[in-house]
Amino acid sequence: MTRKIHICDDEEGMLRYLRKTVAEWGFEVFTHNSPTQLFNALGKDEEEGGVLLLDIRMPEMDGLAVLARVREKRPDLGVIMMTGYGTIDSAVEAIKHGAFDYLTKPFPEERLETAIAHCLERQRLLAENRALKKDLHGHLLPGEIIYRSRRFREVHDLARRAATSDVSVLLLGESGTGKELVAAAIHYASPRAERRFLALNCAALTETLLESQLFGHLRGAFTGAAQNQKGLLEEAHGGTLFLDEVGELSPALQAKLLRVLQEGEFIPVGATRAKRVDVRFVAATNKNLEVMVARGGFREDLFYRLNVFALRLPPLRERPEDVDVLAEHFLRRAAARLGRHLGGIAPDALAALRDYPWPGNVRELQNVIERGVILAQGDLLTSADLPLQVSRPTAGEPGETDEGTGPVTLADAECLQIRRILRRTGWNKSRAARLLDITRRTLDRKIQDYNLTPDEA
Repeated sequence: MTRKIHICDDEEGMLRYLRKTVAEWGFEVFTHNSPTQLFNALGKDEEEGGVLLLDIRMPEMDGLAVLARVREKRPDLGVIMMTGYGTIDSAVEAIKHGAFDYLTKPFPEERLETAIAHCLERQRLLAENRALKKDLHGHLLPGEIIYRSRRFREVHDLARRAATSDVSVLLLGESGTGKELVAAAIHYASPRAERRFLALNCAALTETLLESQLFGHLRGAFTGAAQNQKGLLEEAHGGTLFLDEVGELSPALQAKLLRVLQEGEFIPVGATRAKRVDVRFVAATNKNLEVMVARGGFREDLFYRLNVFALRLPPLRERPEDVDVLAEHFLRRAAARLGRHLGGIAPDALAALRDYPWPGNVRELQNVIERGVILAQGDLLTSADLPLQVSRPTAGEPGETDEGTGPVTLADAECLQIRRILRRTGWNKSRAARLLDITRRTLDRKIQDYNLTPDEA
């Protein structure tokens, strides 16, 4: 753990005093008499961790504004605010904006030394916690994303910037592009990281069950409600709630969710009194909510509440540079879970993976790799271990045609895959939905959209 201390204060006398005092405790000290000097120094400091002693009143920029920028650029840096005009309100604001501690000048040296020690101890514990989670999650931290492409780097950078605030985030994009992973990344990069991150698929439950899951219920509220149950809103208090497929919410649930976003309160099913809650919302959809608003299918006021910060996730076919690194990651994870010993992916298999357009995006790639790990006979995963449509794409199937006509549209590829799975399962929709990794409700809608029938399939 680094022992660097940065000090930013516009009073030269205070800077000299703090430099001398902190240096005597064995720290490497850097002083800055303006926010501009501080930002320049932090931009050149590549070592993570450390502590910043930051004055809250400076002529160039307010200390809270400096704090917000530091938290955005260096969330690993522990910040202790200092001021000669201490009030409870300013202390609360500093802590709310991410400061570790707040000192009112003049403060005893013992108080400063204790604050620095506690800040460094907290950083050490967080580092150990991240290391432990890395071991438990197959060398992938919660919210950590695997990518190499410039397209997804832009998305990831925007997600980290959104994480520093408390605004609602709306994730847009096709199914399987990693919206829940990005939502988790936003949570774990935010000041709420030590509280809970919970996810709810709004398309996976009936309206009654969804309302109970979200808001909770009292005993006797409906048939089968044998005891009081907290909803995810209450469970996620202080943390983040991810609402996947938010476009599937009924009008009644849209109205109730709007109240939570506007007032910060909700009423459990069967209750008469409201409960207060502090939750950060991240929502996701593969639908065009603006079109739904225009057609009356989604509340305009709720849309604007959720759409404060919108992020569009590119499909995998638009970032082919990520296929290799994602495939290798899924291979290592699947091999470890299944007890297989594979050295990697053969060149012929990698070439096939790069050429396939991935209508199911990252989720489909993961399923293909896991299937390949099960089927692999040798030390490498080869094209023979891949599904036929991936290893040998032909005309009329997703992929490049032999005639060189280029890839088919995403809609055609999706329609073909659904038709193929329905044929394979004898039109058993429940089984087909499981194989496609979508809900039965979504499958029914796709069948209707593509005008598929048992005879045609």
